[in-house]
Amino acid sequence: MKQIFLSITICMLFFMSCKNKTTQQTSSDLTNQKWWKEAVVYQIYPRSFKDSDGDGVGDLKGIISKLDYIKSLGIDVVWLNPIFGSPNDDNGYDISDYRGIMKEFGTMADFDALLKGMHERGIKLVLDLVANHSSDEHEWFKQSRSSRINPYRDYYHWWPAEKGKPAHRWSFFDVNADAWKFDSATNAYYLHYFSRKQPDLNWENPKVRKEIFDMMNFWFDKGIDGFRMDVIPFISKDTTFPELPKEYNGDMVAYYANGPHLHDYLKEMNKEVLSKHNVMSVAEGAGVTAATAHNFVDEDRNELNMLYHFEGTGYGYVPGKFKVPEPDGYKLVGFKEIYSKWDSIFATKGWGTIYLGNHDQPRMVTRWGNDAPEFREVSSKMLTTFLLTMRATPYYYFGDELGMSNIKFDKIEDYNDIETKNHYILLQTQKGDIKEFMESAKISARDNGRTPFQWDATANAGFTSGKPWLKINPNYKNVNVAAEVGNVNSCLSYFKNAVQLRKNNKVLVYGKYELLDKANEKVYAYTRGEGADKVLVILNFSKEKIIWNLPAGLAVDEKPLLNNYTTFSANGPIALEPYQAIVVKVK
Repeated sequence: MKQIFLSITICMLFFMSCKNKTTQQTSSDLTNQKWWKEAVVYQIYPRSFKDSDGDGVGDLKGIISKLDYIKSLGIDVVWLNPIFGSPNDDNGYDISDYRGIMKEFGTMADFDALLKGMHERGIKLVLDLVANHSSDEHEWFKQSRSSRINPYRDYYHWWPAEKGKPAHRWSFFDVNADAWKFDSATNAYYLHYFSRKQPDLNWENPKVRKEIFDMMNFWFDKGIDGFRMDVIPFISKDTTFPELPKEYNGDMVAYYANGPHLHDYLKEMNKEVLSKHNVMSVAEGAGVTAATAHNFVDEDRNELNMLYHFEGTGYGYVPGKFKVPEPDGYKLVGFKEIYSKWDSIFATKGWGTIYLGNHDQPRMVTRWGNDAPEFREVSSKMLTTFLLTMRATPYYYFGDELGMSNIKFDKIEDYNDIETKNHYILLQTQKGDIKEFMESAKISARDNGRTPFQWDATANAGFTSGKPWLKINPNYKNVNVAAEVGNVNSCLSYFKNAVQLRKNNKVLVYGKYELLDKANEKVYAYTRGEGADKVLVILNFSKEKIIWNLPAGLAVDEKPLLNNYTTFSANGPIALEPYQAIVVKVK
């Protein structure tokens, strides 16, 4: 009997032990910790970071010379915009050689030295995968357009002219907004969702997919740590190219993204490439919605790690117009709704990203903060606080750590960007409102985020000894690394502190997000975490002084973990200075 009782006891203990292990495993699964979730990603636009040879264009040796600066930021990953062989119709997003380095940027030896230097400093390197289209100067396209029976013909999408002109497709960068370009050599049209020098690759062709997968493995074998995938939802297309439906209403992204075989291709990519390496993969999620996001990033889908959406950065523009900001600016309540929604999408499954600036966006302090001299620094710090305290992998654009702002060109001749220049031509053709466009471009044009990095107050901000490829913001004499690196109150110092705070507090990575005071039109407040491990984030998004009341039952420490001012009192209503940002432990 004793033996039976002992056996039962052992079985019960074993069962309880298994149950506890199951509970612990389930709890662990909720966070499912990964290095790429905890990383802070720093994006570098190579053309504008540092020029080493005086030709006015940033290059790989320039980046190498500044690796210690990059290390000092505390970031974990560098994402480089395309550095591959390219004729530069779209600043590198038109690739003519996927396995070579753009001559302006240097050589493969330079790349190898850059990768080695980053890894020696504990920094991972992510490259840009541009696989929806190539350059028309790529050998594949040269062969493809030479003859209808050429082996490379089906590497691209062709429509024979004898069938008549294909159904209209809108192009992002074409001067006529037409995505079909007639090519007389073979009496046919080829598809280009972007510039006519960026023909779309035909992913229906398994040979194309193999070419892309082999190329990805080539770079992974060299030691890179991941890919950011340019407009990846566009790779699958309905190749019958039917007429767009009446409800199209100009929303080309809705009809360009999520083609019939998109997820088949991504699963194949994962199987043939991504699953074989411990790397990160992020989709540029053009056309991705709340309803489709999990199809890309859920772990059991075996596709990608994470994606970034456009709903946030697309907010605050006049509907139906090209990047025309709302006259009174964006509404904070709507801003909160968007970011709270996207947090909820990945609250228990999958993973997202958060960003406010990149090479396709204006400077974050101009677009989302206030770049007036009296508010530029504090609002920049406030936005940095937001990015580094949300539950998602933060992508931080180079120069934003200095509080760099829009250059706001007055003349179209000053712009280099194909998107801005071609839309200007299109408006001229259509007799559109040129004045409105030029004023809007001061806020929204992409070149605002592409001006050269501001290293010091010397000529050309220390970026180049030659003539810079794009004009340098005149504020460089005050806004630069040399002026900020030794200043404990600078934007640069604040960024470093915010990065360290995130690293030291995993609750800012994995902790539960809860929005407070949802209807407040000036304050964005939320908590991260639960129980004893919980912090409160308070962000004043206005240039006014605000009194904000703590919710009933919420008490906080007297000393903040992060504060872009010196003032703060936890006793009674909280007095907030213009654009004040506070991160404080909840008692």
